[in-house]
Amino acid sequence: MRFFKVFAALAILAILSGCGSSKFRTYRGPEVTMVHVDKGQRIMRLLHNDKVLKTYRFDLGFAPVGHKEFEGDGKTPEGVYFIDRRNPDSKYHLSLGISYPNEADVAYALSQGKKPGGDIFIHGQGPLYANMKNRRPDWTWGCISVSDDEIEEIYSMIRTGTRIVITP
Repeated sequence: MRFFKVFAALAILAILSGCGSSKFRTYRGPEVTMVHVDKGQRIMRLLHNDKVLKTYRFDLGFAPVGHKEFEGDGKTPEGVYFIDRRNPDSKYHLSLGISYPNEADVAYALSQGKKPGGDIFIHGQGPLYANMKNRRPDWTWGCISVSDDEIEEIYSMIRTGTRIVITP
């Protein structure tokens, strides 16, 4: 009888441990070779060579028109960059770092006597923003924001070093 109780308790624990959801997913499809972000259409495409694997809608910085030039301008960069880091502990659920600023971005900002800014990411909404009923679009400081469910999928698909092209 005691064996049965222990076995039943272990079985229940095993079942319950499988019920918890993880923000880390496994992706087994084709490699994402490029991310294309079309700021004007608010469409991000994950591509394998010239084939579109997935498409997402997103929010941008609070001043979405134009290339990011300075710290705090609320713009999202435009140009060719790379995914240069992964943050599994982001306050925005998960995030993928974009290699802004590059040398040209830094040189331009310094020539104007300003800082270029940085910490530009593709990220989720996190608990602060996901539950806001009156959240306005284009709320970030220059990042690309998708839903938490979407960033889980994107995070699993994109590797560090993947090229990201951001167009107006």
